[in-house]
Amino acid sequence: MNNKPLLVIIGSGPGIGLSVAKKFGTQGFQVILVSRTQESLERNTKELQEQNIESYGVSADAADSESLKKAIKQIKSAYGVPDVLVYNVANIVPGDALTLAEQQLIDDFKVNTVGALTSAQQVIPEMIERKQGTLFFTGGTIALDPNPEYASLSIGKSAIRSLALSLADTLSPYGIYVGQVLIADHVQRGTYYDPDHIADVFWDAYRNKDQKEIIFKEA
Repeated sequence: MNNKPLLVIIGSGPGIGLSVAKKFGTQGFQVILVSRTQESLERNTKELQEQNIESYGVSADAADSESLKKAIKQIKSAYGVPDVLVYNVANIVPGDALTLAEQQLIDDFKVNTVGALTSAQQVIPEMIERKQGTLFFTGGTIALDPNPEYASLSIGKSAIRSLALSLADTLSPYGIYVGQVLIADHVQRGTYYDPDHIADVFWDAYRNKDQKEIIFKEA
């Protein structure tokens, strides 16, 4: 363990997750990436380390609560309690409500919402004890305006939005900041929705800690 603040990203793919890791890492954070695939972890931690960002990878499956619990326990033991935890996972499966199977909805919900609750609950007790900490959730405006062609994702993003707002009100008296960024369109490099631009939004939210919900939408 060292004296650097610790960022943990659950769902650290090559888009938002990696960009947020770079942004916080260049600001002095030690970074722990959590992903289902070892190949992704190795590739992304190597890219961060090449930029002189101290980073490590831990495997976990966001659909499996026990896997998440084990991973975060490992992180706390090896690196300490996260100062910032970002839940950046979504199961994006097309389909309308007429064709959506019950089991598909349940499986997607485990990733889109339940994993967020499980992850947060693993670090909240220590954050309350320290009277500080930050929880972030990557959301989408699909939570506000459901897309009928992505019924399951719309339901999941609505639920994680409600979870984030509930946690924000519950944890605010303990000095814990909970924020979410609702992204209005597909994340794509070279556009307004470039993940590096979105990472700047996360960083500004972390510094200011004055918004429970930020809508990232091109004017």
